[in-house]
Amino acid sequence: MADKVLMKGNEAIAEAAILAGCRHYFGYPITPQTEIAAYMAKKMPKIGGCFLQAESEIAAINMVYGVASTGKRVMTSSSSPGISLKGEGLSYMAGSDLPALVVNVQRGGPGLGGIQPSQSDYFQATKGGAHGDFHMIVLAPASVQEMAELTVKGFELADKYRMTSMILADGTMGQMMEPVELDFDVKERPATPWATTGTKMEREHNIVNSLSLVAEELERLNFERYERYKAVEENEAMYEEFMTEDADIIVAAFGIASRVSKNAIVEARKQGIKAGLIRPITLWPFPKAPFEKAAKTAKAFISVELSMGQMIEDVKLATGCKVPVTLCNRAGGMIPSPEQVLEAIIEADKLGGAK
Repeated sequence: MADKVLMKGNEAIAEAAILAGCRHYFGYPITPQTEIAAYMAKKMPKIGGCFLQAESEIAAINMVYGVASTGKRVMTSSSSPGISLKGEGLSYMAGSDLPALVVNVQRGGPGLGGIQPSQSDYFQATKGGAHGDFHMIVLAPASVQEMAELTVKGFELADKYRMTSMILADGTMGQMMEPVELDFDVKERPATPWATTGTKMEREHNIVNSLSLVAEELERLNFERYERYKAVEENEAMYEEFMTEDADIIVAAFGIASRVSKNAIVEARKQGIKAGLIRPITLWPFPKAPFEKAAKTAKAFISVELSMGQMIEDVKLATGCKVPVTLCNRAGGMIPSPEQVLEAIIEADKLGGAK
């Protein structure tokens, strides 16, 4: 068993990226993710990698585009408003079928908002992220260990499906410190025969481009891309279940909200209420199967979020609207307390019993 080291969540992401073979990082400082850039600035020159603080978030994502087109592992990181600035580049990368890792350590919004933790970029991440028909694989860590593990997983999935992966973490995950084991079994990278690495006059030219002026051709590319997305949905959905075997009340939560919810669920059990948790680890693809199964026996669902209610829509869709789904939330950088979640569980149990 490998030794554990005490690391901040942002640092764990950076170190895991290096271990996964990332040697190119482009970013711009913004709280609460700046430690990722600081860590890369210190480590990349020592291992022959490239760290560059771009002049803007827009410049950074276009640098990622350039390196991704050569088939190299590359990443960028930012926080909420910075990710919005990267939106055009994210769409161009999707249209060019380029793999890369993007990290969003969320802060309160909209606008410049505040620097406290949030989960209010859920819609932005899971429903596309910018213009056009496309998806990103979205991974939501709930511990510093997962910040590292899902970084490696994000690179592997990006390469496997030739698409962008995103780590969607709330600010708490980025700033908290926990012991981390960094002994990863990194899978061998798939070949990149599509990359723009120079032909040496031995193959046809590769072209990386998101422009398709012939409507029929653009339609064909979109349909082909969505066949790949279908494979992602069928094979890559990840989730955790906690005390769901006999649960009447199911809490849905990710990130820091899931950790708070576990404490509330344990207390609810002490009070005789059968509560459990389904924690989506992939926010896209959303893990529909456990929700569909739980909806057959549960009385009610509660979506616990650090937003005005975004994931709740996917919970309702996954349960087929067969049982009530309520929202327990804080917004603007506030985190629900275990007491608030427990109160929501008690209320849902009363309503469910009255059906």
